[in-house]
Amino acid sequence: MKKKLGLILSILLCGVFLAAGCGGKTAGGSGSTKILLSVNAMDDFRQTLVDAAKKEADAEGIQLDVLDADDSIENQVEHIKKAAEENYDAILCGPVSADTVVELKANAGDIPIVFFNSCPAEKHLSKGEYIYVGSDESVAGQYQAEYILDKFADKDELNVVIFKGPKGHSATSGRTKGVKQTLEASGKKINYVFEDYANWDGDTAKKMFEIFLKTGSKADCVICNNDGMALGVVEACKEAGINLKDMLILGVDATADGCAAIEKGDMAFTVYQSGSGQGTAAIEAALKLIKGQSVEDIDGATEDGKYVWVPFEKVDSSNVGDYK
Repeated sequence: MKKKLGLILSILLCGVFLAAGCGGKTAGGSGSTKILLSVNAMDDFRQTLVDAAKKEADAEGIQLDVLDADDSIENQVEHIKKAAEENYDAILCGPVSADTVVELKANAGDIPIVFFNSCPAEKHLSKGEYIYVGSDESVAGQYQAEYILDKFADKDELNVVIFKGPKGHSATSGRTKGVKQTLEASGKKINYVFEDYANWDGDTAKKMFEIFLKTGSKADCVICNNDGMALGVVEACKEAGINLKDMLILGVDATADGCAAIEKGDMAFTVYQSGSGQGTAAIEAALKLIKGQSVEDIDGATEDGKYVWVPFEKVDSSNVGDYK
């Protein structure tokens, strides 16, 4: 009788453990997987990325909790500590500063991290543990420069204004480097008549360009690291009575306002950065890391397993309607 009772209890207990997944975590479908997303500061582009990540997480049955660091390193460190304390399976992190990555990794413990939006130095990335999902920033700058070189093919000398994002941000350095390398490889004489950090901000770019205009210096084009700054320059030009056909203004991100400006003829060119593509890829990559797998079979992944690149796309008056 006791043996029969023991057998019955064993069967019942086994059923309980099976129903509970035997206490283990599985990636996707079970609802037991938790991912924490810490965004450096929310804006339209990052909201698109977060929305896509949420959609992909929902489709996979994953709990995705989103926190906004509001450009505070201290806030972001607390987010990472929370992930460690509450046993999250993975972290998606848009670093407030790429210089804090060592501290973020230390606070995460053994939780894998998918970085996005601001790329850490390669030495801080490692296959299967710490990777970056984003777009190759130098390509955006390359595309801007190629557009300028095409439009001014008959000129041997170009006067260029550059408005940059925040100092130290990977997009700032990558996009600016891509512009300069491509322009300078053309064989033309390139004069950088004004160059400064406007920190993604349209009002800042507008004020800076107004000061530049007062110097009386001439510019053929204004190349901006994002659409927001480009639109600030557009406003400055309109208020100064400058014909925008004579001053090519370029941005990056293909925001709704940026695309509208291209349709009006105010902006000449932008580069589409797929926030939705990056958000989806970030979740896909996180699931791979949770399972102890490499990301190499994800579209756009590099052979070393450290990066997943989501392609940039050129946008001008000929195709802007596709990006509205």
